[in-house]
This record gives sequence, structure tokens and C-alpha cells, in this order.
Amino acid sequence: MAYDEYLADRIRQQLKEKHVLFSELKMMGGLCFKVNDKMLCGIHIDKNHGGSLLMARIGESVYEHELKKPECLPMDFTGRPMKGYIFVTPDGFDTDKDLSYWLDLCLAFNSLAKASKKKRKQ
Repeated sequence: MAYDEYLADRIRQQLKEKHVLFSELKMMGGLCFKVNDKMLCGIHIDKNHGGSLLMARIGESVYEHELKKPECLPMDFTGRPMKGYIFVTPDGFDTDKDLSYWLDLCLAFNSLAKASKKKRKQ
């Protein structure tokens, strides 16, 4: 099952409206949006919840507070949640205002985040 193209279009539109230069990377059936070569957010198909989740890289400073919201889940691929990353269920990004809230949190953290080290070609 591929990622939710409608959600991807909504994210693209909002990032363009915010005048943000971004790139996209397809990963494991999902889609990742990057700003300044750093992961911003993504779309993940969750088999447990039966739909698309917004993966948001919001940073550790707001992680615990946002995780208390009913539409938020810890991002857990390996059995261990990744601090600073959350999944947002569709109820949390239903309206454009809701989606904008999450993208603003991601963008605020993006300026503080460190980029992954580039792999050298051998």
C-alpha cells in the first residue's frame, strides 16, 4: 500500500504557501519531506491503525507535551519510541489549520536539528 497522495499534496501546498524550499524522498512505502537536507515530516502507512499517519519531527523539548494529545502516538518502528518524533493520527491533521500547526512545529525544530552525516562514496 502506497502513501496517501492527498495528504502529500496538502503538505506540499502548505509548505509552498509558507515559502519553504523542500525535497521529497520515498522511503519504505512512505514519503519523507526534507528541508535543508534534514527530515521535516513524512507520511507513514500504519497497518495497526489502518491508514496514513503524519510523522512529525518536532524535537524533544515539545515531545512530551504533544504526546499527551489523543491524536498523537510515539513513533515506534523498532519497539523503542524515538524521542522527538511522533505520529499524528488523521484526526490530528483533518483540517488545514491542524496540519499547519504540525508543520509549524516541524519547521521550528528543523532550524535547530542537525543534518545526518552524508555517506561518502568509496
